[in-house]
Amino acid sequence: MPSKKKTEEIRQGSGNVNEIPRQKPKMDMGVLGRVLKMLWKAYPVLVPVTTFCILFSAVCSTLPAIFQRNVIALIEKYYESGDWSEASKEIIPLVLILVFFYVLSIISITVFRQLIAYITQGFLNKTRRQMFDGMQDLPIRYFDTNKHGDIMSYYTNDIDTLRELISQSFPAIIQSAAIVISVFGIMMWYSVWMTLVVIVGVVAMVFVSKKVGGGSAKYFVRQQKAIGKTEGYIQEMMNGQKVVKVFCHEKECIEGFNEINDSLYEDSYRAHAYANMLGPIIMNIGNVLYVIIATVGGILLTAEVPNLAVSSLVKGAGLTAITIDIMVPFLNMTKQFTGNVNQLSQQINSIVMAIAGAKRIFSLMDAEPETDNGYVTLVNAVVDEDGNVTETAEHTGKWAWKHPHQADGTVTYTLLRGDVRMTDVDFSYVEGKQVLHDVSVYAEPGQKVAFVGATGAGKTTITNLINRFYDIEDGKIRYDGININKIKKSDLRRSLGIVLQETNLFTGTVMDNIRYGKLDATDEECIAAAKLAGADDFITRLPGGYDTELTNNGANLSQGQRQLIAIARAAVADPPVMILDEATSSIDTRTEAIVQRGMDKLMEGRTVFVIAHRLSTVRNSDVIMVLDHGRIIERGSHEKLIAEKGTYYRLYTGAFELE
Repeated sequence: MPSKKKTEEIRQGSGNVNEIPRQKPKMDMGVLGRVLKMLWKAYPVLVPVTTFCILFSAVCSTLPAIFQRNVIALIEKYYESGDWSEASKEIIPLVLILVFFYVLSIISITVFRQLIAYITQGFLNKTRRQMFDGMQDLPIRYFDTNKHGDIMSYYTNDIDTLRELISQSFPAIIQSAAIVISVFGIMMWYSVWMTLVVIVGVVAMVFVSKKVGGGSAKYFVRQQKAIGKTEGYIQEMMNGQKVVKVFCHEKECIEGFNEINDSLYEDSYRAHAYANMLGPIIMNIGNVLYVIIATVGGILLTAEVPNLAVSSLVKGAGLTAITIDIMVPFLNMTKQFTGNVNQLSQQINSIVMAIAGAKRIFSLMDAEPETDNGYVTLVNAVVDEDGNVTETAEHTGKWAWKHPHQADGTVTYTLLRGDVRMTDVDFSYVEGKQVLHDVSVYAEPGQKVAFVGATGAGKTTITNLINRFYDIEDGKIRYDGININKIKKSDLRRSLGIVLQETNLFTGTVMDNIRYGKLDATDEECIAAAKLAGADDFITRLPGGYDTELTNNGANLSQGQRQLIAIARAAVADPPVMILDEATSSIDTRTEAIVQRGMDKLMEGRTVFVIAHRLSTVRNSDVIMVLDHGRIIERGSHEKLIAEKGTYYRLYTGAFELE
């Protein structure tokens, strides 16, 4: 749980790159341009069509100003004569034309609303897919150094900011900008003097928007990142709920959440307080501007001051006086003009927040993928009478490493045997903090190699290097005589079976979870693997047997049962090399005896690496290696190490479990 100091760092934005920035946010046009480029690439036809519909509806909304002046002019023309029958002949066509354009506007608005909904959801679908696809290529290191709750926030809150940007902000900006430009042109056409007054008012609106909007934008960015931190904390507490209750830390847990939540509240409050102030201020400036225009127009109208208008100059009429047919539509246009300027200013916060969300999304999409320069692949193999290994398309139960040699273009096949050798390996998770020092391990095919030692001695690190979750800094790791850096990671890992201390079961049936080890395995193969692991007995007693649905990481099963399914999942994969990382740590003594018999069958003919705290589970290993602070300090069989009366002897005779 975060301390008060840590919470203050979160509020102030100090700390690592994931902390909330204190600097004033900027409109990052590069990020915005990237979003637009992705949007255009995803829908190269629909985006222009939608934009045209938005622009057309915007232009249609400015037509009343033109027709209103013409109608008023006709009314003035026929007012004195009183010949309304003639007037109706000219007015009705204008009204019909206006209605026609209104109908077209309604149609275009309906079309663009439907298209924008389709484009938005489709774009988010593609973006989430791209994020998830890219996430599968990220190294384990990424997930070890980033909070899972924060990563989840990319898929929820940050994606939602893009939804608002595409479905609301972009259409509003295009529509408002089109209306502002077209209305400005009409206003200049009617009266330059009154347009200049409007421009002065708009400058005031822009100034206020910049001052108030800038403050809200800063806090919207901080709010977006604070949401990710809050979700990360909640997920952490949910995963550790049992630990919280066991140690009665509910109060401390609540206090920790309250501190982070208060930070989120503070940023959210300030962001929305600024944003909520902006609208009324801009609206009232617009109202004041409307009154000023009405006053100025009234003065020009009554005093018959010459009206400078583009229309008069184009027609060569000179400086004509302002008339009522100009005054009435101009006042309406003033409302329309300021209203759309207000609409544009209100989109600034949404854009800034979307940019903040997009940056976080792009940080995931741009994260350095797991490098894989391997070119040696795993193929089905056939061995003839002379011992020659060849490749086949059929599943034979035998595998070989297909090794193309770049020097001469030849291809050699090495039978997969499970010979793993580490020579003088050094490794550090963090630069400057070495975890393994000059470690050498030799595991011949069919051997069972056990690692024992205190927590943090480097046992699990060795297995992480064998399957290349991390790459070594120095030394060599060879698999059947081939440097594992030359083997494609997917093929390397396909040859390894692993059972972790922490079990992970997926939503689905028990059968589905066992089959996860080999997706094309038959039901019979899955059942056989369960029997081998000793899981068949409890599975058949479940309400649905192998078809029992598992949810929430198998919450309806005991920890030991979950571990048995994980062992069965590794068994169905039938790999030549097995890694058992505390595989029986969650199983009671009686169940362990059952599992151990199955494990012995599972390990027959395989190279096995075992990590265990219970020394009784490793005494039948061919080689036992004792690690201390990343160094192998003893190695040998159980009998040899007992006879030497060293560290292993003291551990074995002093306690059956390492602390």
